[in-house]
Amino acid sequence: MKRIAILGSTGSIGTQALEVISEHRDQFEVEVITANTNAELLIKQAIEYKPNAVVIANKDKYREVYDALSGLDIKVYAGEESIEQIVEMSSIDTVLTAMVGFSGLKPTLKAISAGKQIALANKETLVVAGEIVTESAREKGVNIYPVDSEHSAIFQCLAGEFQNKIEKIYLTASGGPFRGMTENELENVTKNEALKHPNWNMGAKVTVDSATMMNKGLEAIEAKWLFGLEPFQIDIIVHPQSIIHSLVQFEDGSLKAQMGLPDMKLPIQYALGYPYRLKSPAKRFSFADYPNLTFESVNTKIFRNIALAYESLNKKGNMPCIMNAANEVVVAAFLCNKIKFLRMPDVIEKCMAKATYIIKPSLEDYIESDKESRELAINLLK
Repeated sequence: MKRIAILGSTGSIGTQALEVISEHRDQFEVEVITANTNAELLIKQAIEYKPNAVVIANKDKYREVYDALSGLDIKVYAGEESIEQIVEMSSIDTVLTAMVGFSGLKPTLKAISAGKQIALANKETLVVAGEIVTESAREKGVNIYPVDSEHSAIFQCLAGEFQNKIEKIYLTASGGPFRGMTENELENVTKNEALKHPNWNMGAKVTVDSATMMNKGLEAIEAKWLFGLEPFQIDIIVHPQSIIHSLVQFEDGSLKAQMGLPDMKLPIQYALGYPYRLKSPAKRFSFADYPNLTFESVNTKIFRNIALAYESLNKKGNMPCIMNAANEVVVAAFLCNKIKFLRMPDVIEKCMAKATYIIKPSLEDYIESDKESRELAINLLK
């Protein structure tokens, strides 16, 4: 039995992770679940899965959660600092980091420091502080199992190939809801249109990132740290059907691809169950349903966020952190109808130009850079 802590249990990844656990009660046990503000769903999950402890980050919701669970043998905590502390519990085997954005960094580092295995769904953790996170994992002998479908695909393709050098990887992208649209067509797109992803069911922030294709830029940075690659070894290709989840090219020219229907439960299950493939009730792929698999190049002139992500990746230091913070601000603004779709990369680019650049940042530098970039972005939105 693996005892799992799910950070962000009420989000898209967290709820699907609980479904995976429900399908494999003989393999997994829910030890801890946490949420940001969704007290109602957290309570429902706690009653069903009966974890050892729950944490609600929003302290104003503590009494609601505490009262609802008072008759059960479940500890209740509140506050972001409690999430950082709870991952150190000796009873936890694996921490699934499914929090959104920069908020996942500190808890992930705390979990690594405590020697917990990490199932990582929070790509921003590696985008913001990849060097610190990976160095800490090496020092503690902690494995980081990727949950993003693309990185899980790369990880699966590398099974049995760890002695062979990677020449290149290809991260596939669906192209999102605005694939093939011109700049004029994108001028007045709405958040509701951006949230209609053609293939995947994800949370609002990730879905908007997919629409702007920033998601692929973040994934490129994450891949650099997960697999020890240089930027020129990471390519992005649009694959509208989302059947091939990513590919690895080796030095002999061979390509390995991981394929399957778009379903996040598969990479979640693979990360939690590794090194075993557990039986899944998921629908199986049929070639008859997909007679054509197609591929396109990325238009970085229209979807400028990918170019900005690669720029930050090449510049290194705290630049990915600066870019990520600005992106989180503009996505939140877009979801509140405070900025137009095409203006988002403009704000990100200005923050990258204005924020303080540090070539060898410490954790404190990352935290300060995140704060500075957010303030810059907020001021640019005024």
